[in-house]
Amino acid sequence: MKLLHTRSSIQNEMEFVCLEDLVPQDHLLRKIDRHIDFSFIIDKVKPYYSEDNGRPSLDPIVLFKMMFIGYFFGIRSERQLEKEIQTNVAYRWFLGLRLTDSVPHHSTISWNRCNRFKDTDVFQEIFDEIVFQAQNHRMVGGRALFTDSTHLKASANKHKYTKEVVEVETREYIEDLNQAIEEDRKKHEKKPLKDREEVKKTKEIRKSTTDPDCGFMSRDHKQEMFCYLDHRTTDMKFNIITDAFVTPGNVHDSVPYLERLDRQVNRFGFHVEAVALDSGYLTNPICKGLSDRNIFGVIAHRRYHPTQGLFPKWKFTYDEDQNIYICPNGETLHYSTTSRDGYREYKSDPKKCAACPLLKECTRSKNHQKVVTRHVWEEHKEKVRLNRLSPEGKKLYKFRKEKVERSFADSKELHGLRYCRLRGLQKASEQVLLTAACQNMKKIAMHLDRQL
Repeated sequence: MKLLHTRSSIQNEMEFVCLEDLVPQDHLLRKIDRHIDFSFIIDKVKPYYSEDNGRPSLDPIVLFKMMFIGYFFGIRSERQLEKEIQTNVAYRWFLGLRLTDSVPHHSTISWNRCNRFKDTDVFQEIFDEIVFQAQNHRMVGGRALFTDSTHLKASANKHKYTKEVVEVETREYIEDLNQAIEEDRKKHEKKPLKDREEVKKTKEIRKSTTDPDCGFMSRDHKQEMFCYLDHRTTDMKFNIITDAFVTPGNVHDSVPYLERLDRQVNRFGFHVEAVALDSGYLTNPICKGLSDRNIFGVIAHRRYHPTQGLFPKWKFTYDEDQNIYICPNGETLHYSTTSRDGYREYKSDPKKCAACPLLKECTRSKNHQKVVTRHVWEEHKEKVRLNRLSPEGKKLYKFRKEKVERSFADSKELHGLRYCRLRGLQKASEQVLLTAACQNMKKIAMHLDRQL
């Protein structure tokens, strides 16, 4: 009877091998190494190193390449990253380590993050440099941008918190709005509003005792949790991520949008012609901001829920030439005043309304008077609505799910961005920026490799 062949133990045999031959030619890290120039890292981190004091440091390029490996392959633990590099020849090849070289200790990454690079912009600068490299390879158009946000679950128990009363931050557009209100009142021959003592608005929030920087998110059809928000913008051409910005989870999507849009224009020299956003960005200040910047804005429709049993606002037709609203019964509502909040008030004649057969479907006010409000910047929002319904707007908006939403999906499924690795806003920003940078590097390398 023929015995089955068994392989004898060869673990202790010595063999001469070349590390270059052990890494497949089509490995991702080969493509990254071939097409991404990492030499810029030295110039970015040089101010944070001492040239004439202390022991020789670990090569900064090796340090950041170690971090990149973790984000490329979704290795969430730095201890695990050290172990993976010890046994993975492709990782060693990428770092320039021989098979017998010791792997830098995982605490080296932690020490640099918590000490050398603390309170610096080095991670933002590295992200920006990768975008510049994409621009040099003509992979960024800067003409059509897609923006959205996604939650990043914080490392914090949602049941461990304290309640605090905090001041509501004044929005950046408030001065422009106040000026628009005064101009509108002057146009309608109304007296200027009297100066009143500013009362600071406050609100009660939940503050995590585990990670005080994160915010509690409570939205319809969303899981309640402490989280951060990753506000991300991608470019139309190759879906390169052009901006990644982190805020606590209780900050509305629209708050940082215009500031981050201007940053991209100033930093990368974009000539933005069009943007596509979801319904969370459909606010009067954003629509006004896009109009002022001469940008074709397409924003998803936001569903409004009018009082049950009463006519919705769209049933009342606005006549711009006469500056009146016309009700479903054909009666007019005339301009009355402009409020401190920036809304024009149009009021009906209560005597005519009292005898109207549609009164019960129109208003429930005791004096039978219907009041319709219109924001001083409402025309900009109406312009955005028309953009959304245009053939160009419909075509542009269809790309949104293939661009920014696809980018988020890749981050979570392939690069471990579903949860925060560490605690604190700065460390969450580091994770988001380096993940986005690695996604961009991967796209650049894959695209350029196909051109060979």
